[in-house]
Amino acid sequence: MQQSSFSSSSRWLSALLGLAALAASGTALAARDVVLAIGYQPETLDPYNTNSTITTAVTKSFYEGLFQFDKDLKIRNVLAESHDMSKDGLVYTFRLRTGVKFHDGTDFDAHAVKLTLDRVLNRENKLLRHNQFNRMARVEVLNADTVRITLKEPFGPFINSLAHASAAMISPAALKKWGNKDIAFHPVGTGPFEFVEWKQTDAVKAKKFDGYWKKGYPKIDTLAWKPVPENNTRAAMLQTGEADFAFPIPYEQAQLLKASNKLEVVASPSIMMRFLAFNMLHKPYDNPKVREAIGYAINKEALAKVAFGGYAFPAQGVLPQGVQFAEKMAPIPYDVKKARELLKEGGYPDGFESVLWSSSNNTSSQKVLQFVQQQLAQVGIRLQVQALEVGQRAEMVDAWPDPKTAKVRMYYSGWSSSTGEADWGLRPLFASESWAPKLNNMSFYKSEVVDQALAKALTTVDAKEKAALYKIAQDEIRKDLPRVPLLTDQNLSAHSKRLSGVHVMPDANINIDAIAVAH
Repeated sequence: MQQSSFSSSSRWLSALLGLAALAASGTALAARDVVLAIGYQPETLDPYNTNSTITTAVTKSFYEGLFQFDKDLKIRNVLAESHDMSKDGLVYTFRLRTGVKFHDGTDFDAHAVKLTLDRVLNRENKLLRHNQFNRMARVEVLNADTVRITLKEPFGPFINSLAHASAAMISPAALKKWGNKDIAFHPVGTGPFEFVEWKQTDAVKAKKFDGYWKKGYPKIDTLAWKPVPENNTRAAMLQTGEADFAFPIPYEQAQLLKASNKLEVVASPSIMMRFLAFNMLHKPYDNPKVREAIGYAINKEALAKVAFGGYAFPAQGVLPQGVQFAEKMAPIPYDVKKARELLKEGGYPDGFESVLWSSSNNTSSQKVLQFVQQQLAQVGIRLQVQALEVGQRAEMVDAWPDPKTAKVRMYYSGWSSSTGEADWGLRPLFASESWAPKLNNMSFYKSEVVDQALAKALTTVDAKEKAALYKIAQDEIRKDLPRVPLLTDQNLSAHSKRLSGVHVMPDANINIDAIAVAH
């Protein structure tokens, strides 16, 4: 695949050499070449082996699934033209789009669907998204254009799961060539762009797929996803013309960027929740008084201003508003006196020492760490803080094999329900089946009430019953506080006015379906 890189890398070299001159002259990028500056580095290009939203945004350049969320999180058909569900909710039959090719020329058909899904269902492959799909009992090929999936039990959000960016169809020939692990560096799908190259500290580069089934798309020639962790650098790249789009942009620079007649700043609704999680297998975080005290000790409104430039607000529950079945709850108030009282009741009148990590090292996360460190110092909690690099996070948190020896103590991270409903906002973080490294319950929280409510909600199709069950779960989680909800922030992005068709979705994924540039 790398040999097809725009007459190999020569085209990229000439484009990059020309970039400096273009930036110096104030001229925009070449007419049909686009650079998207993002705040995080993707850790893989295998959509089934990541829990990172920005990583799946990148993989959507190359891959498509049977369904897809549009920019407003509405489900639309993509590689599946239609589907039927049996009355008992166990059997789904999908009729597939015909005439579609993978980038390597392989036909997309029911065999490709089966091979792709069987791969994630196979526990031996140890893919992070296994638990998202493990309710499938079997995948059967009925004919080249028809596939049948039988579930182990009814699963209300099944189509939502298939619309998730991780549910991508992979070329069988590419899987055979690269194998289960190396496919992570050689993505071959049916998407609008073909893979060119990826230097892991640099951009993921792609070119237009001339055989794309959606005629007239994509409307640009080349695409680069460039990780730029430092906020100010990302904003500067927009101003010099080195990037067409940046997300997230530094909140404190929003007004400056708005003043440019070449740029447009967009603040869009978000379903991203920012949390502090606690390892409940270790003292003092096994103590509910301590967890509650930390909730009271942090001024969320001030945090929204300091770290997010006011483009955020105190969390209104365990789930953000906008997620289906989210319960709206009053934010935990800021009350230092109450926090001290709770610490005393919990046996820590003088506070304690601990470590706070964050799931990323961008500027906003560093500001959150510093703010929380200062706030908790007021009640005697003395923190060492560390913003983790991608590799550190994967090793020390996401993939740590034994909960009993996990070194995480207090952990700042964000989570969005990228399927748009309560299940994926709750189960990966709070179900006991989701203890890391299986999913993202790095609090190692276990509640029979929550487990039972989430399990029952999955198998019912009655909306009222489902809402009641999710309310039970959310009320219990709010009482137990394995994670303290901090903020829901707006998605703040900016783009060159020559660029259109790039949208930050409510879950902080990025939609490039209609990406185009003005000539």
